[in-house]
Formats: sequence, C-alpha cells, structure tokens
Amino acid sequence: MENVVILGATGSIGKNTLNVIASHPDKFKVYALTAHRNTKMLFEQAKVFLPNVLVVGSKDAVQELNTYYESCPELTVPKILVGQEGLCEVAQDSAVDTVVAAIVGIAGLSSVFSAAKAGKKILLANKESLVAAGDLFLKTVQASGATLLPVDSEHNAIFQCLNQNQAKMLRRLILTASGGPFLNTPLAELAQVTPEQACKHPNWSMGRKISVDSATMANKGLEVIEAYYLFGVQREQIEVLIHPQSVVHSMVEYADGSILAQMGYADMRIPISYALAYPDRISSNVPTFNLSQLTELRFSLPDYDKFTCLKLAYDALSLGSAYCNAFNAANEMLVNTFLNKEISYPRIAQGIEAILNDMVAENLPAPQSLDDVYDTDLMVREKTILWIRNAQ
Repeated sequence: MENVVILGATGSIGKNTLNVIASHPDKFKVYALTAHRNTKMLFEQAKVFLPNVLVVGSKDAVQELNTYYESCPELTVPKILVGQEGLCEVAQDSAVDTVVAAIVGIAGLSSVFSAAKAGKKILLANKESLVAAGDLFLKTVQASGATLLPVDSEHNAIFQCLNQNQAKMLRRLILTASGGPFLNTPLAELAQVTPEQACKHPNWSMGRKISVDSATMANKGLEVIEAYYLFGVQREQIEVLIHPQSVVHSMVEYADGSILAQMGYADMRIPISYALAYPDRISSNVPTFNLSQLTELRFSLPDYDKFTCLKLAYDALSLGSAYCNAFNAANEMLVNTFLNKEISYPRIAQGIEAILNDMVAENLPAPQSLDDVYDTDLMVREKTILWIRNAQ
C-alpha cells in the first residue's frame, strides 16, 4: 500500500489520478490532497478519499473548508495546512511514498524540490521543475535517490519505449504534436486570430493558457526542454512531428532503424496509471482501443515560420538552463496578455524572441539554487511587462 500525495488535486491531472486510485484501493491510500482555492471540489474529494492532510492556499480557504466540515459532523476533520510551507511539509512527510506533482507553474517548484530532497517517488506533471531548473532539479533527485517518473503523455510514451539498457544505441526521440487549431491557417491570417479561436483545440478541451501554448506550439517547445533533461540526450536528438490524429503519443528510434511507438487513446489516465504502478501495470479505466477503426496516421514536419515559439524553445535550450527559464516566464506573461486582448497573437513569439535576445546580453549564469531560479523568473517577467507596454 503506497501513501500518495496529490499536489494540485483539483486540476485535470489530480482528478484523473484519483479516478485511477479509486479502482485500486488495495494498492494506494490518498494521504494528502492540495488545492489553491477550489475548496468546494477539494472537500468533495476529501469526503470520498478521507486523506490525513489537506493543503490550501490561504487562511480564508481554511475557513471555507472548516465550514464544509461543520455541515458534515460525521466526518473527521483532517489536518489542514496553508501555503507553500504546507505543500513542502506534505511533499517531504516521512509517511509519504509517492508525490504527484501537478501544480501548474512556478508555484509548484518548491514542493517538487522538497519531494526530491526527501527521496520520494515523484510523478512529474509540473513542467517548470525541468524547464526552469533542469540541472538543479536533476542533481537534487540524484543526490537523494528519488525516483522521477514522467506523467506528461509524450514523455511517458518515450519512457515506455525507452530501454535503459540500450540508451547508448538511441538515435532520436520523436515528440508528436497535434498542430493545434491553426495547423492549416495561412501565416498572413494569424495577425487577426482571437483568443477564442486560439482556445478552440481541434481534438480536446483544455485550460485557456495551455490551449494557446498548443496553438503556438510553445507547449511542445517546453516538452522538448523537458525531454532533454529527462532522458539525457543531445538537443539534436529530439525531433517534433505534427500528428493531427493524436494517436501516437511519441516514439523512440534506435541505431538499427527500429522505431518504437506508444499509441492509444489521448487519455491522461494511461500515463498516470503507468507511473503509479511502475514497473508494473494496472488498469487505467480506459476502454480497449479499436485498431480496426483506425484509418489514417499522418505525420509532417512543423513549419517554424508559423510555429516560431517551437524554434525559440530550441534556441533557449542551446543557451542553457537560465534561458529555458526565461522562455517559460516570458511566454506565460505574453499569453496572459494576449488572452486579455491587449496584444495580437503574433506578438507572443515576437516578445519571447526579444526577451531571449535581451537575456543573451545579460549573460545569465546557470542557477545554483532555487533563489536563482526565482530571481531570473522575476527579472524576465519585469522585462516582459516593459516590452508589452512598448509593443502596444
């Protein structure tokens, strides 16, 4: 029986993780659940899974939780912690075996590092741990003997196809991308794109920020950076292919020309169940994939003129860890500004390129601590705000 902490329980990864855990009560016990402000959903989850600890983002959220518990006196009130200190406390709790790191953004960084320092089994869905602090995070994992398992579907697919004993015979990693809503949109028309259009993904429904990242392929760029750190390959060994059907989730090619692919439904319960049970496999609650209905698999190279953000992610990776951090911070600021209809869609890539060029002049050193990571993130966000003001 593994005691599991879910950091970010009310998001998509957290909800899917609980769906899998619910089917395997003999294998997993939910020890702690966390949410920033969605106390209503957190309480509903707690009623079902009866965690020992809950973590919320503020004292007001604690009062909301207590009100919910007062309405259900038959329930035992768990220990309730607050803020980053609470997240770090549960992530390194000696009773915990597995930490699902599903908090989005820089806000999830401290707690993931706490889990790594404590030598936990980490199911990683927080991109920033590797994008903003790749070398530093991996050193922390290696020093403690923590286990790092990717949950993102593309990296999990590669992990499933990658034979560690044959890593030296690896030729390339191939990350697949749907191409998003503008795959067939002429470049000249992108200046008129609205946030509503950018958030209309052809294959699935996601949050607004990640939907825009999928449209620009900045998200795929972040995944390239993650793959570089996760699998210890050269930048030139990581390729991206457009695959609109989203059936093949990623591939590994070996020196003999063999290509291994992981394919199936685009359902996050598959990578989550694999990571939870690794090295075994358990039911993910996903139905059998009907291969007889599969009529087409198409692949093509990305157009870097249209998907400039993907090219810029490769550029940031060439420059080093601090520049990957800069890419992420600038992109986040610019996407939010676009969603608020304050800049045009092409300005996202233009802004990232301008900020990276500015950072080259700064000659950023590799981060030696989490404070360095936070300092670079803050500096880039401030520079991006200035660039946005000048661009409007």
